[in-house]
Amino acid sequence: MELAYATYQERMGGQRLPPMDVDYANEISEFPVWIAESDNKVVGGLIMVFENETASIANIAVHPSFQGQGVGGGLMTFAERQAKEKNCSNLHLATHVLLTENVALYRHLGWNEIERDDMRVYMKKEIQQH
Repeated sequence: MELAYATYQERMGGQRLPPMDVDYANEISEFPVWIAESDNKVVGGLIMVFENETASIANIAVHPSFQGQGVGGGLMTFAERQAKEKNCSNLHLATHVLLTENVALYRHLGWNEIERDDMRVYMKKEIQQH
């Protein structure tokens, strides 16, 4: 996942994004994790947290070579399906304020900004149960 975030480091003045320093072995043992593959290589990943009626995307990342090809959108759609299957009424995520293309993508996918601070944009999407 580090490669997926490394492309943003220059924009961030060399600062590492928090997901770059996560203990992924611990994350994988504690939370549901899914991967996207191409030719038997991991090209994307999704980590979610489920709590009561809320699902959260703790981390979503796509290898730089596969960005812009629908992998991230596919993982987002998959996350929504997982939230719906677990009868969650909403889905949450946070992204860095400087990752404006991510905010734009999430808005395009129907997410709403609910809060913002100096570093993060917090977003939410209502999950329609049918």
